[in-house]
Order: sequence, then structure tokens, then C-alpha cells
Amino acid sequence: MSARVNQPSALRGFVHRPRRGAELFLLVLALAVGIGAYAAVGIGVQGTVPADLLGYGGWLALLIIGAHVVVRFTAPYADPVLLPLVAALNGLGLAVIHRLDLAAGKDPGEGFSRQQLTWMTLGVLLFAATLVLLRDYRVLQRFTYTFGLAAIVLLLMPMLPVIGKDINGARIWIHVGPFSFQPGEIAKVLLVLAFAGYLVRHRDALALAGRRVLFVDLPRGRDLGPILVMWLVSLGILVFQRDLGSSLLFFGLFVVMLYVATERPGWLLVGGALFAAGGWIAYRLFSHVALRVDIWRHPFEYYGGEGVHDRGRQTVETMFGMAWGGLLGRGFGNGQPWRISYAESDFIVGAIGEELGLTAVMAVIVCYGLIVERGLRTALICRDDFGKLVATGLASVFALQVFVVVGGVTRLIPLTGLTTPFLSYGGSSLVANWVIVALLLRISDQARRPAPVLAPAGPASADEEETQVVRLG
Repeated sequence: MSARVNQPSALRGFVHRPRRGAELFLLVLALAVGIGAYAAVGIGVQGTVPADLLGYGGWLALLIIGAHVVVRFTAPYADPVLLPLVAALNGLGLAVIHRLDLAAGKDPGEGFSRQQLTWMTLGVLLFAATLVLLRDYRVLQRFTYTFGLAAIVLLLMPMLPVIGKDINGARIWIHVGPFSFQPGEIAKVLLVLAFAGYLVRHRDALALAGRRVLFVDLPRGRDLGPILVMWLVSLGILVFQRDLGSSLLFFGLFVVMLYVATERPGWLLVGGALFAAGGWIAYRLFSHVALRVDIWRHPFEYYGGEGVHDRGRQTVETMFGMAWGGLLGRGFGNGQPWRISYAESDFIVGAIGEELGLTAVMAVIVCYGLIVERGLRTALICRDDFGKLVATGLASVFALQVFVVVGGVTRLIPLTGLTTPFLSYGGSSLVANWVIVALLLRISDQARRPAPVLAPAGPASADEEETQVVRLG
């Protein structure tokens, strides 16, 4: 009987601790990684500590500690691990990009690394604005269809004749004056919010079982409309914009969220079948898709020639570099990562593998795995269905994007052309990913806050008190 009496007190006393002190300690370690890597680049390449180390390190510390202060005052119960992981990856990416700038002979103030630091500054500012202005993420559910329409408009913008621009065979950029960005990076955030709002409203119908095949209940034919629409949208991105990575990301994201919302494995089978059919059709009908697959299968046949016969150079040089780097790498300044085209963006993982080794690549992948794990943990403890789906979708964005990027660089799958989150050079991607982290922190803050406890109207017995606590969950 004593156990039953003590159980309500134990349940009422359990709350998540804010853990902002632990976050600050981890952020100091993350800053040590970023600033230390920047100093190591200077020593390895130029033989001396960079002259701007104090200014660079101070600005980086100001951004990261500033982000921590915003989290401390606006989301005190947020997950304490997400921000340090992001800070470590971003700092390492800045150092590697700086190393590639030095190899290209660029001045410190004019290279990609300083541009990336500027984009990081904008990303942190939007990160702070998101946490300050969005005090309750549940209000976003009101704009489900608005977000969906805005995402479609953003995806179509690169196809416009004036502002749309084709770069390296993919039409995914828009230019407005001196500025350019990828609207698809913003669209992926809006699509997660639109998918979550739609699935919360219609998941009961989508969860109804249809015909049973091989111990799996397939969905009903009348419920296939949404997934067919996303399949056609993904094929349109692949065919008209020639962007294999975004096509995989958007369709995979919808299938994952659909499965989580309905808990029906049949949707995974349908999604996998549609993906396989769409890939086969695209391979047979469109030359640029067939070429991408052929380069993946036979990269050395597209190496060392001219024009199309040298399109496998990125993949082959990455293979050579990572093999030369081995387990521990050549060290900053002792490799030749500049031989890889666009090493600062699409192939930054190859540059890390060459000079820091397989160990560093594995550490980076573990960091991404922890980001995904913390996002899914947030989804598990979230108290409302919309928050669960948004957290799942945002975590899945990182999981899918890292898989297709690292898989393409290591020849596990055909090359896709996406950027590695927080590591690669790219302002659109970096800013959008900082906003994603802010949304995850906002959801985790509300999920980890102590649940409100209703005071009883009068004296209650031990059994009645236990029943009230259980109902409050």
C-alpha cells in the first residue's frame, strides 16, 4: 500500500531539468573544435597561427554564446544537446572552407569562409528571431494550406524565365539583383509544416486498411491521392529542374511522415514501389538521369577526358583523396582537397576524409545521428500530434539529406548534389537549417516543460490523488 501512496508524489516530482549549464559547457567544447580547427588550418598551411584568429574566434563565440543566451531566456527547457552539435559542425565547416580558400590563393576577407560566416550570422539572427517571436508552435497549424501553397510557389520560382538560373545543369537557383538563393531550402521547412497539418487532419482516413498482401495491410486505393501528388511533384523536380537530391528529399520526407502519422507499413511499401517505378522511368526516358547513373556505376570511364567524358572527376578524385587520407588523415595542409571540384559545397565530406581521415568522417556522421536522435526524442515526448509530426519531419530532413549527400560522395548511391547541413558552403541551406534547429528547440521546450497540475477541489484520498496524476499523464 505504501508503494501506491508514494507513487503520485514521485510522478508529480519528476520534471525535466532546464540543463542550460550543461548546454553552455558543451558549447565551450564546440567552440574549441571550431576555433581550434581554424588555428590548425593556419599552422598546417601557412606555418603560423592565423593573424585574424582573435577576431574570428571572438565573432564565432559571440554568435554561439548569443544563441545560448536567447535559448536560456526564451526556451529554458529546450534540448541541451542540439545547439552544441550544430555549433561544432558549423565551426568545423568554416575551418575546412577556409583551408580550401587558402589552397585557391584567396585573401582571408574575400574567400568563401568569410561569406559563410556572414550567412551564419544571418542564420543565428533568424534562429533568435524564431525563438523570440514564436512562443507557441501550435499556431503554425492554422496556416497548413498557406504553407503548402507557398512551398509550391517557391519550387516553381527557378523555372521563371527572368529570375531563374541554370547552374551546373540544375535549375534550382533564383537571382534578384546581386543576391541569389535556393528557394527549395525554404520550401522544405514549409513542406514539413504543411505535411504535418494535413496529416493531423486526415490521418484517420489514411490509416484505414485496404487489401492485405504478404501480412501487410495496404492502403485503400481511394486514399492514394496525396502520395501520388507528391510523387508527381518529385518527378517534376527531377525532370524539369534536374535536381535529383531535392526530388529524393521531398518524396522521402512525405513518405516518412505519412508512415509515422498512420503507423501503417503499407505506406512504406507503396512509397518504395512508386520511388522504384519513378526512378526506372526517369532512367529510361531522360538522358541526364541515365548519365548520372552511368557515372555512378562506371566513374573511371568518365575521368580524364573532355566535356561529358570528365564528369566523373569529382567522384574519382574524392575516392583517391579519401583512400590517401586513410584512418587518421594527412592533416591540414598535407592533402590536396582542391583537386575535387566544388569541394567547399557538394564534396566537403571528401575534403574532410582526405585531411582528417575516416575517423573525422565517422565523428561527423555520429553528430548528425545525434541531431536526428534528439529530434525524434522530442517527437516522442511531445504532447500534441502536430508537434510530434513537425519534430519527426524536421529530424527526417537532416537524416535524408545527410544520407543522400554522404551516400553520393562515397558511391553508395548516385551523386545528388545536395549540400551537407552546416558543413557545406551555401547561404540558403545554412540559414534554413538554423531555422529548423530553432523550431526543434521550441518544440522540445514546450514538450519538456512541467505539465500543469490542477489543484483538487477538496481533500482527496490517496487513490483519488493517484487517479488525477495518471489522467494528467
